[in-house]
Amino acid sequence: MGIRPLEGLTVAVTADRRADEQARLLAQRGARVLLGPTIRTLPLTGDERIRQVTEELVRKPPDVLVANTGVGMRGWLAMAESWGPTEDLLEALSSARILSRGPKASGVLATVGLHVDWQAPSARMDEVVSRLVDEGAAGRRVALQLDGGDEDGSTTERLRAAGADVVPVPVYRWTLPDDLGPALRVVEAARSGRVDAVTFTAAPALHNLFAVAEQTGAADELRDAFNGSVLAMCVGPVCVEAAVERGVIKAEQPPHARLGSMVQRLTDLLGTRRHVVRVGTLEVIVQGSMIAVEGERVLLSERERLVFETLADRHGAVVPKRALLAAVWSGHANAHALEVTVARLRKRLEPTGLGVETVVRRGYRLVALR
Repeated sequence: MGIRPLEGLTVAVTADRRADEQARLLAQRGARVLLGPTIRTLPLTGDERIRQVTEELVRKPPDVLVANTGVGMRGWLAMAESWGPTEDLLEALSSARILSRGPKASGVLATVGLHVDWQAPSARMDEVVSRLVDEGAAGRRVALQLDGGDEDGSTTERLRAAGADVVPVPVYRWTLPDDLGPALRVVEAARSGRVDAVTFTAAPALHNLFAVAEQTGAADELRDAFNGSVLAMCVGPVCVEAAVERGVIKAEQPPHARLGSMVQRLTDLLGTRRHVVRVGTLEVIVQGSMIAVEGERVLLSERERLVFETLADRHGAVVPKRALLAAVWSGHANAHALEVTVARLRKRLEPTGLGVETVVRRGYRLVALR
């Protein structure tokens, strides 16, 4: 069987919604997945505000509906159905001009027969607001389906400043998870370079990861990691903007703000990290923690991987013990720890025909055993 594109690589997932689906897509490509949700989506099902707002919009239909998110529109319609038939709400919305932030919200509306008049090209809410303001928002009644942020945020304020009668529709809110343990593990893994990428499907998930990092004083190291070897993979431009706000200048996004597109873009980017080194007569494929020689593959532990990479970078030259201790343990370990790791690496590499030779009083070097 050929080498899968993400085999030997580790990807951390910060989403709560559809995290299992994302993990499955990554695992199918060979990745090891570290789940560490940094966001929790709480439906406002029991909040009387959403029912009052819905009844108000049925009594006095809006001139404009701004559909922000797919989960929000789906959740709103599901709540309305739980109170009774949704026909009254759909009829009230059908007379409105509908502006959608992106394809997910548009798709939900299409399933219930509501026509979207305009969709933001880059799936950004500021595009929707600008369009509405340019069309003339003054005096128009606007039903604004909110995301999980504050209902008195910049979108609401900007529309009201343009003279619109804004009716906020709060369907859910975002919070930090009750258990921050998994998120802290992602911070530590990213900070120390033990993951190759971290995915973000919402801007608050990225902000929350940094908020969690700040609790342990690791925010600067997390930022450095994302600007270094750890890929910050965002689902779309709003998420990338959040990364920039946090000082992450190397965040990536797919051409389309979709989960599948994000996973494919991540796969393409990490695929460029596969490289080949020659050790004696052997051609060695290195992809993350995976080493492959003539079809024989082994997976290395974190320490083993770092020792192997340090040795491979020297192309058969001897690497002093002190250099290995500095590179792998930042100098915070003794020779015994190195010797144990090298012994384990030797055993791990045996099936591939690679070995680690001890050069007395000098150090170690990577060699071919055949």
